[in-house]
Amino acid sequence: MAELEIDRLTLRFGGLTVLDGVSLAVAAGELFALIGPNGAGKTSVLNCVSGIYRGQGEIRFRGDPIAGRAPHEIARLGLARTFQHGELFAQMSVLDNLLTGRHARIRTNPLAEMFFLPGVRREEVRHRAAVERIIEFVELERYRHASVAGLPFGIQKLVDFARALALEPTILMLDEPSAGLNRDEREDLARFILRIKYELGITMIWIEHDLEMVADLADRIHVLDYGRTLAEGAPGDVLKDPRVIAAYIGTAAAAL
Repeated sequence: MAELEIDRLTLRFGGLTVLDGVSLAVAAGELFALIGPNGAGKTSVLNCVSGIYRGQGEIRFRGDPIAGRAPHEIARLGLARTFQHGELFAQMSVLDNLLTGRHARIRTNPLAEMFFLPGVRREEVRHRAAVERIIEFVELERYRHASVAGLPFGIQKLVDFARALALEPTILMLDEPSAGLNRDEREDLARFILRIKYELGITMIWIEHDLEMVADLADRIHVLDYGRTLAEGAPGDVLKDPRVIAAYIGTAAAAL
């Protein structure tokens, strides 16, 4: 059984069809790249999976349908994601931003929290320990107490990445995590992605425009173009597909 299955997913905004019958399946532990030109519908797929958009079709996590569930319910199942622009709490520290990623794992209630009962204190210690492990994993120790607003863009992207990891996800959805990063930052990101795959065994769905990174890291690639599936398969095969080349650089250029 696939970890995540999408079957005939269609999404429309008025008369605009954003996704047109997209189907795909992601295996447990797989690094699955979702690529395509700008406007192909890649982020819309993640928005549907995470409950932000509601389209038509079926989305199943470990065989159970999740389409139509609220985003917080889907997060509790272990599906976490990053965003293209971070969407961080700018005035909060790195540590506190990562703690917000633990919301789905909190097991206390407002009354107990108001009186700061022993169970609440134990939960706080547990969550802080989990966040510290993530900070160490992505090498953010020096920024632990820094306000996010004052951090370089590349570090902010890494904080968003770390916050998604703080959920302890079963599936991690990465929405263009390398966008805006310099070469050294991209190499660090690639290293963290490989560590997640081989050390943590987390399934990943990865939207990416850096095709060199995709070719080097991905297990499989699914290509979208104008909301429809264009190709799927091993990186070496998909990236040589004339249809994929034409979608990225144009039919005339592909024929040269």
